Amino acid sequence: MAELVFFSGTMDCGKSTLALQMDHNHGARGRQGLIFTRNDRAGAATLSSRLGLATQAVEVGDGLDFHAHVVAELSAGGRCDYLICDEAQFFTTEQVDQLARVVDDLGVDVFTFGITTDFRTKLFPGSQRLIELADRVEVLQVEALCWCGSRATHNARTVGGVMVVEGAQVVVGDVTAEEAVRSTSNKGGGGRRVGDEVGYEVLCRRHHIHRVTAATSGAGALSPDVLPFGNGDPVCSNSGS
Repeated sequence: MAELVFFSGTMDCGKSTLALQMDHNHGARGRQGLIFTRNDRAGAATLSSRLGLATQAVEVGDGLDFHAHVVAELSAGGRCDYLICDEAQFFTTEQVDQLARVVDDLGVDVFTFGITTDFRTKLFPGSQRLIELADRVEVLQVEALCWCGSRATHNARTVGGVMVVEGAQVVVGDVTAEEAVRSTSNKGGGGRRVGDEVGYEVLCRRHHIHRVTAATSGAGALSPDVLPFGNGDPVCSNSGS
C-alpha cells in the first residue's frame, strides 16, 4: 500500500544523502521514480548532498501541481512507482495536499525530506502540512552537532557569524565549518569581527536561546546568569576549598 512519508531533521543530519540513497535502493529493485527539489544549494533542478553526491531533479516552483505532473507522466505511457521530494519545507500547503492525492488516488509512494522549523523555531508551512497529513513522520537518527558538541536541535541563521531572529523565512544560503567560524582579529578592540555573509548553523537549544554561534562563542559568557568573580570572568579553582 502506498504511503506518504516525511523524513525530518535539522540541517546537516543527512536528509539529502538519504533521499539519494533511497532513490538508488528503489531503482536497484527495478522501480522507477521522479525526483523533485526546491532551492537546492547546488542550483536549480539538482538534488545534492554535502558529501558531494548529486543528481538531476525537477525544480519545484509555486505553480507546479504534483498530481497533474504524475498523471501527465502516466498518461504519456511512463511509469512512476515513487516520488523523492527534497527540501519539502519549501513546498506550499497546496502542493503537500497534491502529494497526498498522488498517494491515495494513484497508488504512488511519496518520500519527502525537509527541516521542520526555520531559524525562528517556527514551523515551515510545508513541513506543518506534512506533519498533519503524512502516514509516517521519521526523525533522522544521524545527529547533527552544535559547536559545543551537544546534539543540535535548532537551525540558526547568521549574518557575519552573528545569529539573527528577524527577516524573511526563506533566504537560501549554505554553511561550512570554515564559514561558521570565519572571523578576523580586531587588534584595536581586542574582539573579533566577521564578514557580512548570510549563513546557517545548527545549535543545541541552550545556545539557540542565548544566540551563541560558533563564531561568537568566545565573545562572551554562555549565560547572562554567570556569577561574576573579581574581573567579571568565571573562575575555576583546584584548591579544593
